Amino acid sequence: MKQLTTKNLIAFLSLAVLCNLVLCSLAPAQETKPDTVLLNGKFFTGVASQPYVQAVAIRGERIMATGDTKTIQALAGPNTVAIDLHGSTAIPGINDAHHHFSLGPAEVDVDFQTLDPSWEQVKNGIVAAIAKNPPNSLIAVTIGFQVFGDTSVDRDALDKIAPNNPVTLGTFTGHAMILNSAALRFYNVSETQPDPLGGRLERDAKGRLTGTIREYALMNMSRAAADRIPDSEAIVQLRQQLEDEAKYGVTSIQELSVAMPPARAVSLLKAVPTQIRVRIVRMPGTTPAGRDVAEGKRMPAHPASLITVSGSKWLADGVGVEGTLTPRGAWKLPAKPPFDSLMADLPLQFPEAEYRTMLQETIDNNDQLLLHISGNRSAQTVLDAIDATGGKSIWDGRRLCFEHGDGIFPDQFARIKQDGIIVVQNPIHLAPIVPPGVVAFEKAQPLKSLLEAGIPLAFGSDAPVNPYLDIMFATNPGNRPSEAITREQAVIAYTRTSAYAEFAEKEKGTLEPGKFADIAVLSQDIFTVPAPDLPKTLSVLTMVGGKVVYKAPDPK
Repeated sequence: MKQLTTKNLIAFLSLAVLCNLVLCSLAPAQETKPDTVLLNGKFFTGVASQPYVQAVAIRGERIMATGDTKTIQALAGPNTVAIDLHGSTAIPGINDAHHHFSLGPAEVDVDFQTLDPSWEQVKNGIVAAIAKNPPNSLIAVTIGFQVFGDTSVDRDALDKIAPNNPVTLGTFTGHAMILNSAALRFYNVSETQPDPLGGRLERDAKGRLTGTIREYALMNMSRAAADRIPDSEAIVQLRQQLEDEAKYGVTSIQELSVAMPPARAVSLLKAVPTQIRVRIVRMPGTTPAGRDVAEGKRMPAHPASLITVSGSKWLADGVGVEGTLTPRGAWKLPAKPPFDSLMADLPLQFPEAEYRTMLQETIDNNDQLLLHISGNRSAQTVLDAIDATGGKSIWDGRRLCFEHGDGIFPDQFARIKQDGIIVVQNPIHLAPIVPPGVVAFEKAQPLKSLLEAGIPLAFGSDAPVNPYLDIMFATNPGNRPSEAITREQAVIAYTRTSAYAEFAEKEKGTLEPGKFADIAVLSQDIFTVPAPDLPKTLSVLTMVGGKVVYKAPDPK
């Protein structure tokens, strides 16, 4: 027998491998089966060509197929998990495009069931809270037009009713606060502390702090307080907030990170760990010397599978309730229209040249820019700065975001569209919160007209977190009924366009093959229930990348 040499052995094995490959290529391919199928549902896909389907098949993290129940069921294999929705409505996971984590010290919240309590209510509420809680508890009250517009309500007035407890009166917009002396000490605010750029610590004629703190001064103070929260406690606070998001069917949030620098946010979210997608947007503070442009710039874009760091946000103006940054008390709510003046006449947060600087930084860093735009003047200033930095040829495609956009007027629509700007609105702003007898806005707070102009419209919560409350106000805007949009349009703003706002529309935002299987199965049909019932909506099943991250308890 001829002995097999090493050379012949190698040739033989090579021939065997080649034959095996040929035979494998001729054999029928193993059919890929879905891991999970969701059947017998009413899925709103967000896709114009097929807005509703009955079933969805999922393989790994992504949607494999959509269609009728019979077709999708036929794809299932012996190991496929089948979930019968029994007719429940499902939507792409909500993407909150304007989110703020709450991170801070423990406080006693005084609730008046109104955003605009009277000073008498506030006084009585503070006294009752002090009596019912441990000594030196931090007492927090939310106020509106009445109390903030009353300049007699200051540090000294609060000291008379609360000499020992730290007390804060925060406007419902979150852009200003009145503190008593104990609260100033609690938050380490000194009498000699200088104003940061874009912020103010108000003082009396003698230079003594009145207790009123605005804008970036308040943001800096809140950040410093959050920085003092131990990581162990911060993790508990964030975990609870993320769990609440999942219960509403929120699968993505775009966190405008005022409470934490990006590095800490990433560290805490990894430790929780987050089960929903979180985009961290840098939202630094300011100093007397200028804006902090360095914060978070060295962070990796994708520090974890569910965490992204991108974009920077600045406040281009304040809000109408406080008339920021005009002196407190000079801004008066008009008894009659035009109510649009609250939006048209807002002062700018920074000197005009600073907006051009922001835009140039964005170009140089190839970084998305998000700007708080509540008023008309800030919108006009930024549009002019866009023209000065290259106009449409530079900006179309960069997806600059106007956060809120309450003060955008129709004569600006064409420029906003040509520059590729996205408007990220918070429908809670369209709630009928103006005092009785005041005529609604006539030009401000657009929704429907933005869509008709071809401007991308995304939604975010700002606060509180309840996307279905926002959908109610978007489809029934108390301030401006003519701007109502359909419920389908509202869901698209909260899903597909929110994904577009973070350059993620190829990965999520609709229910179609190839996209992430981010899905919310809802407790009721949000497309047909009476409008007042929309805020009662919860998720019964929330999936992120095909994984169940929340399932409602079975009813007993």
